[in-house]
Amino acid sequence: MSVPVPALGDRAGACADVLAGSDRVLLVSHIDADGLTSAAVATTALTRADISHEVFFSKQLDEEEIAAIAGLDFETVLFTDFGSGQLPTIVQHERAGAFQPVVCDHHEPADAKTTYHLNPHLFDIDGSKEISGAGTAYVLARALGGEENTDLAALAVVGAVGDMQDSDGELFGANAAIVEEGVAAGVLETTTDLSFYGIQTRPLPKLLEYASDVRIPGITNNASGTRAFFEELDVPVKDADDEWRRWVDLTHDEQRRVVSGLVRRAVEGGVAPERIDTLTGTTYTLARETEGTELRDASEFSTLLNATARYERADVGLGVCLGDRDRAYVRAKRLLANHRRNLSEGLEWVRSNGVTHENHLQWFDAGGRIPDTIVGIVAGMALGIKGIQGDVPIIAFADESPRETKVSGRGTGMLVRRGLDLSEVMREAATAVGGEGGGHTIAAGATIPSADRDRFLQLADGIVGDQLG
Repeated sequence: MSVPVPALGDRAGACADVLAGSDRVLLVSHIDADGLTSAAVATTALTRADISHEVFFSKQLDEEEIAAIAGLDFETVLFTDFGSGQLPTIVQHERAGAFQPVVCDHHEPADAKTTYHLNPHLFDIDGSKEISGAGTAYVLARALGGEENTDLAALAVVGAVGDMQDSDGELFGANAAIVEEGVAAGVLETTTDLSFYGIQTRPLPKLLEYASDVRIPGITNNASGTRAFFEELDVPVKDADDEWRRWVDLTHDEQRRVVSGLVRRAVEGGVAPERIDTLTGTTYTLARETEGTELRDASEFSTLLNATARYERADVGLGVCLGDRDRAYVRAKRLLANHRRNLSEGLEWVRSNGVTHENHLQWFDAGGRIPDTIVGIVAGMALGIKGIQGDVPIIAFADESPRETKVSGRGTGMLVRRGLDLSEVMREAATAVGGEGGGHTIAAGATIPSADRDRFLQLADGIVGDQLG
């Protein structure tokens, strides 16, 4: 079986055979960027293979949701970007004859077994760093349709970037093999470039002002300082028509001057060398998309997708992934504008209220002030604002229901290299208080009883302390 990750080949082939032999398939996927791209990759592959199916999205795959799925009377259910952590419940329904599960996921598997389970962890590949849900779905798509489906590598990369698997500056491991296929298929381009978010669409001053991964004195969160920086370099921020220029509008020489200037400012400002190294990294460009749009850059594409399903419009995000550049794309951009407003308001709330520090982590409880679907994104953004430590894990709480609280944890690549594993933190601390948790080393989440927040914090703080020594 020729697939980009040979270790998964035989299992991917077996899963593909089950799907090909099914009369009726239900594709169920998660609602974040990785979940949407996973669904898009899978539904495209199923359609091309002429396999009848329907698509369904779920915010949380719990026992109640799986029972509802079992009642829909589908012969086969394909789970993408989740399912491995819910295997005990899924297997119960499989044994009862409700449906044949095919689980295509990259999260840490629970202690249960089903025959058609495609997961990198089963083959000693780290699913939190080396391949995303969309990447695993891509391996399945290649098993279903061969090289015809290599164009889907672009969506797999968007999913991986959306899952922060490029946090060390580039994608590696199994992801690198998928990137290679995408480049060969002509749907991806890679280059070393400025690693700030928004190189395709943000006006130049905002590109630097809002970049928070590396705090550069006099530039980060400093509008006037940013404008002065460009004037000093003799790089115009507007064109002849008085329109804002973007990074992609600059000449190569202008880009080189800006990067050199940023490095110089960072050195003068005492920024640590390892942080300066992250000013540039590998960027992933979707070669067939229009330059200057959110769809051209993998990072901006993933943000656009997060702006759809997290506001209960997964259909819009899926439509964009499947190529709808009319109604779906226009609607997605409107949702993105709303998403940005909500993130800005959430970040301002954190800035105004601050965080509480434990021994090994920092946290805030937004209650009902920040939607539980975006509180994790806000937490990650907060790591870069003034007054909040960027080298300490952050945990955020938000109301999910009257009796349940959503927990989101965010770290950095540097913390992960030191031993941080937020997936383990969330899983162990949540389980201890009667909740559920999991995710990735750098970003993870949980749902816990609201009354047990403080106990959860105490446990999480201890686990983080053990991990970071």
